[in-house]
Amino acid sequence: MSPIRYQGRHRKPRASRTSSLIRGGVLSGVVGTVAVTGATTPASADEKPAESTGELPVLDTALAHADRAARATQAYASEAVTQDNWQRAQDRVVSRAQEAAAERRAAAEEAERRAEAERRAQEAAAAEAQAAEEAAAAEAAAEATTFAAAGEAPATSGGGGSGSAIVDFVRAQLGDGYVMGASGPGSWDCSGLVQAAYAQVGVTLPRTAAEQSVLGTQVSLDALQAGDILYWGGAGSAYHVAVYTGNGTFIGAQNPSTGVAEHDLGWDAPTGAVRVL
Repeated sequence: MSPIRYQGRHRKPRASRTSSLIRGGVLSGVVGTVAVTGATTPASADEKPAESTGELPVLDTALAHADRAARATQAYASEAVTQDNWQRAQDRVVSRAQEAAAERRAAAEEAERRAEAERRAQEAAAAEAQAAEEAAAAEAAAEATTFAAAGEAPATSGGGGSGSAIVDFVRAQLGDGYVMGASGPGSWDCSGLVQAAYAQVGVTLPRTAAEQSVLGTQVSLDALQAGDILYWGGAGSAYHVAVYTGNGTFIGAQNPSTGVAEHDLGWDAPTGAVRVL
């Protein structure tokens, strides 16, 4: 009897499902047994953890890396906070410096405005004073011309009776007090004394020193005669007058501390002199 031939496709026999399950179960049982044995059996004193399992060093390394990463993250966050605080502090310092600089600029500008306003006020006051002085000088000159034309101040030679009378009058007032604006008796200012002295000889003089300094004829200080009017300051803007008494002396109402007194020309040299008589 001939052998039976298999006419279909040739296929390799497959392992039965039962065998696979058995092998899987055996393997699982072995692994489970090893795991349980390792967990329940105490390690001997000579055994090292690294030798008992290959997974522990890897786990330790991972934990160490994680710890270092956490620490690095925390350090970075702390550094970021520090940098942020430092930047805010710097911003505050810059802001305060800018505010202080703005305040200083404003104060400087205000001081400059005030100084400019004060300077202009001083210039205006000086111009006004100059205009008043020029007007007073012009008025004094015009008044002096009027006096001369009317014959109220005759140009007679000093040193005679009229000059002596003037000197005698001012000498009689020695020791009287000085009071601004006073015209005697008992107290005088400089132009009030000179005006009163000339009134004794019938000559009417204007009241102020500036006006008296432009009357009559201007004379040199080297050619003075008794009774001449001495003045200090410019002609037409004089601030003080006195009467020349001869022999290099003069009498005037000087100031509140000296009153009416006699001094040498060298005590306070006059600027100029005028001769009315």
